[in-house]
Amino acid sequence: MKLKKINEKLQDGLIENGLTEANALQMETFSTIKSGADAIIVSPKGSGKTTTIVLNVIQQLAGKAEESPRALIIVEDKEKVLAMEELFAKYGKYTNLEVYGVHDKGDMDYDKNYVSTGIDVLIGTPTKLSDMFSTAGYNVNRLRMFILDDADPILKLRHETKIMRISNSIAKTQRLIFTENLTERIEILADKMLLEPYFFDMDEEGEEELDEEEDQIEEE
Repeated sequence: MKLKKINEKLQDGLIENGLTEANALQMETFSTIKSGADAIIVSPKGSGKTTTIVLNVIQQLAGKAEESPRALIIVEDKEKVLAMEELFAKYGKYTNLEVYGVHDKGDMDYDKNYVSTGIDVLIGTPTKLSDMFSTAGYNVNRLRMFILDDADPILKLRHETKIMRISNSIAKTQRLIFTENLTERIEILADKMLLEPYFFDMDEEGEEELDEEEDQIEEE
């Protein structure tokens, strides 16, 4: 995949699974996400948002093992948790990243104990993650990425308070919001959570529609 300074182990995993060319969404957002900046990414269904999340997390974290979670990804439901875990297993095959998913139907004590043993990436539903963070003293000081995937359906279920509670417990991290539609709920949440975010709006053909006032991040 032709992305600037892509991690070699990630590249190997992508090629093995047939991803040899980056799509428009991945090309447009890679440098910005790699820079550590906050961002809102609006892109149609089927445009590769989840794959974009996975490859960017692997890019940021590969090769640096630590005991505390360094990426926290909030998804809608159990099915999304399992699907994202599968993508990490495929594309992160040649890295040493420890990825773990939690959802509302899982065993709370088991999940908390497993996370305490040391993982790199934690994927979960808003309710489960909120419950875990409120009852266990996780070290979030090493957290580098806080990501909300498919924000629209999550916020339709009124999970804003849970998401903000988790976000407020993290002093400094990169925050990313991925969504199919930019709604008023998402804009309000972004105003509270994100710091001077970059904004990407991809149309149905996969081309980026830029706000006239948006400054584009320079290539490294």
